Amino acid sequence: MRVLLSSIGSRGDIQPVVALAAALRSAGVDVRLCVPPDFRAWIEGLGFPVTPIGPELRAAGRSDPLAARPTPEQIEAMRAGTVADQFETVAAAAKGCDAIVGATALQLAAPSIAESIGVPYVFTALSPAVLPSSHHAPPVLGLLGDAPAAEAPDYRELWEQDARRWNDGWLSLLAPRRAALGLAPIDDVRTYVHTRTPWLAADPVLAPWPEPADGRVVQTGAWILADDRPLSRELEAFLAAGDPPVYFGFGSTRAPERQAVTMLAAARVHGRRAILSRGWAELALDEDAADCIGIGEANFEALFPRVAAVVHHGGAGTTTAAARAGVPQIAVPRNYDQHYWARRVAQLGIGTAHAPVVPTEESLGAALAQALDPGVAARARALAASIRTDGARVAAERLVGIVSAGAA
Repeated sequence: MRVLLSSIGSRGDIQPVVALAAALRSAGVDVRLCVPPDFRAWIEGLGFPVTPIGPELRAAGRSDPLAARPTPEQIEAMRAGTVADQFETVAAAAKGCDAIVGATALQLAAPSIAESIGVPYVFTALSPAVLPSSHHAPPVLGLLGDAPAAEAPDYRELWEQDARRWNDGWLSLLAPRRAALGLAPIDDVRTYVHTRTPWLAADPVLAPWPEPADGRVVQTGAWILADDRPLSRELEAFLAAGDPPVYFGFGSTRAPERQAVTMLAAARVHGRRAILSRGWAELALDEDAADCIGIGEANFEALFPRVAAVVHHGGAGTTTAAARAGVPQIAVPRNYDQHYWARRVAQLGIGTAHAPVVPTEESLGAALAQALDPGVAARARALAASIRTDGARVAAERLVGIVSAGAA
């Protein structure tokens, strides 16, 4: 049995897919991945063949967050290029496969490729916010000028607008591609991409699907990749030299100028040391002081249980990792589903949702004051015990069953 796993996005999008790959391999499945070239060396080092898709994404993390948005003409050109690249690359990667799993929303070719070769296709969201529900708003698309939706009792109208935008942006580009494969036309791009029975790879306590359990959405639990890498000797020495520090990291997201200075100042207001993750934005400290350290990529499983709080961008992976560690967190959302995760952190009382604006020393200091409250820490520790770690195994077993039965 051979399965193609397709995902386009940052480390937070790709790592869960690698977790599923590992679980499938343990079940005797031959797995290949189609992911951005940024992750090829890492994944091939784990023993999985990789077909790279699209350009390297890392440069986007260093872009100016205040730069002008693309023009409509530029957006249309990017869309056309994305569709063309996906249909060519995914088709090549899927040869000889018995199923395709697409993770992250922008799976424009994978459903058609699976249909054309007659194999099951499964779409997986990493956050409930990606899938339509009257209980939450659609993801925020900063590239298109979206702003977070105001709190409302019902979000169906926003989802209807979202469906129209999917069609307006992609339908005319998909139609000729499907026709060339001999496939019937579609009239609902979002449902085509998500399928009528999507999977949800998110923890059911941290991020429950809000609708009745009617089988329309299959929640497997989060896909968590086990990590046994040791921390660097320098980081171990820093951790051992004082009280638990505050961790600051914004993953692959962009960062305003001098954001590192702001974060360090906010920690010092509370007498806390600081760990600054450089991330794709290549954040750097302007000083060499005993109360702070800059680091590259690190094992969150080993690091987060040893910090006082985690300040991050609200990505699904970091939110889940901090929740598993049982430490308070502050989410500073900027784009897509990060606003959903920030709200969940606040709703569960395990941390603070910072306003979706560039943090200042004052705003970040106030958020830390709330997050470092002993009651928040106690709730974070209590929630940690309920976070499931078997989501990838559950998904792998279900996928093997689907392929064996010969139907999605």
